[in-house]
Amino acid sequence: MKMRKKEKVEMLIEILEKLYPETPIPLKHRDPYTLLIAVLLSAQCTDARVNTVTPELFSLADNPMDMIKLSIEEIQKIIRPCGLSNNKSKAISGLSRILVDQYEGEVPRNMENLEKLPGVGHKTASVVISQAFGQNAFPVDTHIHRLLTRWGLTEGKNVIQTEKDAKRLFPEEKWNKLHLQLIYFGREYCPARGHDPMQCPICSQL
Repeated sequence: MKMRKKEKVEMLIEILEKLYPETPIPLKHRDPYTLLIAVLLSAQCTDARVNTVTPELFSLADNPMDMIKLSIEEIQKIIRPCGLSNNKSKAISGLSRILVDQYEGEVPRNMENLEKLPGVGHKTASVVISQAFGQNAFPVDTHIHRLLTRWGLTEGKNVIQTEKDAKRLFPEEKWNKLHLQLIYFGREYCPARGHDPMQCPICSQL
């Protein structure tokens, strides 16, 4: 007999809680600003690679006031290993200028203002809101979209629809932690390629 979605959700939460009782944020950061920059850099780049690049960048500028003193070319040279360095360096410089000019150097604490910043999309804003400020959000990236589709919890054609489904299915107080638990689980047990469902603690149960 096929499992109902409610039963699947309960099982997922139980398994993920056992596997990942602690969920450290994979991106190294010190405060909301350095998290924002790290998340921006992680677009189409691994967290591990971002973590090799940010120490050099943050040693020069770990706040918007110092960042705007660097030229776009200087930023680009450091972040080149992360890919899309042309766009990302302009976004980092641009958003830092806006933070200084409009927000007294502070990262805004709401989605609307975050999403207006250059290079900051909905997912990036959701991560910052949830992980830097502890507000309930469910950032859905392509990996979480893949998992929830694989487990029959969404038929969403994109991450926006999948996020809506995830927010409907999972208790709001668990969103922030679940987002990270799913990322860790996908990397360790449920990859896109070379996946053996029978060896996966969740797929083998469905």
